[in-house]
Amino acid sequence: MQSKILREMQRSIVTRFLDTIILGELRRSGPLSGYAVMDFVQVKFGFLVSPGTVYALLYSMERKGLLKGACAQTKRTYALTDKGTETIDTILESKDEIQVFMKTVLTADQAFSKLQSL
Repeated sequence: MQSKILREMQRSIVTRFLDTIILGELRRSGPLSGYAVMDFVQVKFGFLVSPGTVYALLYSMERKGLLKGACAQTKRTYALTDKGTETIDTILESKDEIQVFMKTVLTADQAFSKLQSL
């Protein structure tokens, strides 16, 4: 049961942070197609992400100026823009602050627990 719950939680986290995962992989490996993004997620995290999810997110990220799409033969590939590079660099530079924030989210605050008991 715990394994199933953990797996569902992992899937939820990957899905919710897919934009950050895509930015990080583009920074690491260079331009990718939507299919390559789906393949990367499957290999790295062990589950499939739907094409609709991936392509909708890629288009959204392109509209926000984080990615630039280009047609290469029969497929469209996506690369980081300067804004996308700046965004992922900021996220990576802030990983300590993000970890502290997540710890705060996941750890019960004793002061809050005392307030609830009043």
